Amino acid sequence: MIVRDAKIENPALRMVGEEADRLGLECYVIGGWVRDLFLHRESDDIDVVVVGSGITLAEAVAKRLGKGAHLSVFKTYGTAQVKRGELELEFVGARKESYRHDSRNPIVEDGTLQEDQDRRDFTINAMAICLNQNRYGELLDPFDGMGDLERCIIRTPLDPDVTFDDDPLRMLRAIRFATQLGFFLDEETFDSIGRNASRIEIITQERIAEELNKIMLSRRPSEGWLLLDKTGLLKLIFPELAALKGVEVKDGRGHKDVFLHTLKVLDNVALTSDNLWLRWAALLHDIGKPKSKAWDPQSGWTFRNHNYIGAKMVPRIFAKLKLPLNDKMEYVRKMVDLHMRPINLIEDTVTDSAVRRLLFEAGDDIDDLMLLCDADITSRNEEKKARFHRNYQLVRQKMVELEERDRIRNFQPPVKGDEIMELLHLEPCSTVGELKSAIKDAILDGIIPNEYEAAKAYLMRLAHEQGLC
Repeated sequence: MIVRDAKIENPALRMVGEEADRLGLECYVIGGWVRDLFLHRESDDIDVVVVGSGITLAEAVAKRLGKGAHLSVFKTYGTAQVKRGELELEFVGARKESYRHDSRNPIVEDGTLQEDQDRRDFTINAMAICLNQNRYGELLDPFDGMGDLERCIIRTPLDPDVTFDDDPLRMLRAIRFATQLGFFLDEETFDSIGRNASRIEIITQERIAEELNKIMLSRRPSEGWLLLDKTGLLKLIFPELAALKGVEVKDGRGHKDVFLHTLKVLDNVALTSDNLWLRWAALLHDIGKPKSKAWDPQSGWTFRNHNYIGAKMVPRIFAKLKLPLNDKMEYVRKMVDLHMRPINLIEDTVTDSAVRRLLFEAGDDIDDLMLLCDADITSRNEEKKARFHRNYQLVRQKMVELEERDRIRNFQPPVKGDEIMELLHLEPCSTVGELKSAIKDAILDGIIPNEYEAAKAYLMRLAHEQGLC
């Protein structure tokens, strides 16, 4: 089959083929770029496999591109990369691989194109298109990857037990591709992941986190988490999330399945935001419920303070999953901690002070918090859902009015610590912090406006009452 598509007529690919012909080398574009070509998806990753030395062809291509081309050679792996502007080409020699049971790092030897395709993870990633001029555009598809694209199937080229035992990361990749593409796992592939799930233990947490983040950025990330659960991988890589599963019934009263609710919230957030960390906040917003669950004969099942418990769990979960322990983690922790606050502001009796405090604590993340709260409404009762959404709109309106009037978001007390020390002739001490905090609370409680003169006058009144001046 000759592929006829405008993308194949890419001048860069033509040039690679010309250089390969000049050197007497067979070369093919292979993998994700070919797959995405047939799926009509954009792809910037152009992988070229060479029957021979990939480094030799990369050096020739870099020389042909001339000024501005950057060549990176990785002799240990027999690979090279050529960059020029937005163009990025990866070169590797065709190879065959063998594995030891205790490592996913293969023993690599030179091989044929067929052997290189044999070692690929999935049939849809094993298709290759020839770039040599006399066969330009010829598709080599030994495992019917085209058929699997049409059937929307993720399937391994060879025995899946061997594929996953050799490189267990491919189990996560199978689920990630199924989630990203909206495909199904072939039955044998699915069953094999279940049989080989324990092999995931030899994979570094960093590589696992990379795949999880790609699942999280998919259109419907819940599909990936459900597959992780059904294949047995979830309890191995994220037991805290697996603990949300199930419904306990007592005296005929049950609670909702927190795992399924969480995935619905995650998908709701994904409909409105591409923010990876807001999606993580959605996944973790109820992570504290198993530890806070209790039975009350009067009110039934309760999950008191689950937001606070969950927020304390976030740093440990991020550390274990090797997610960043920086402002991204703090953002997720804050979202988990505050996600119950807006629902308490929907009553008419709520004070301006309560709204100000939420604005102050959420800061610039208040809009994201409200997106999460809207997504958290998953009731099947449409009237109830509509009522909650309307109430949240009222809360938003109240926030806007207060912010315009009081400028609370991210504010700092108008009188700084240095000025407090200067005005009251104090050395650095806890009293300075207490006075500064008292000014902040007075502004948030509406006792004084968020203005310098009012804050200074309030400070001097406090100081007089405490005998500091």
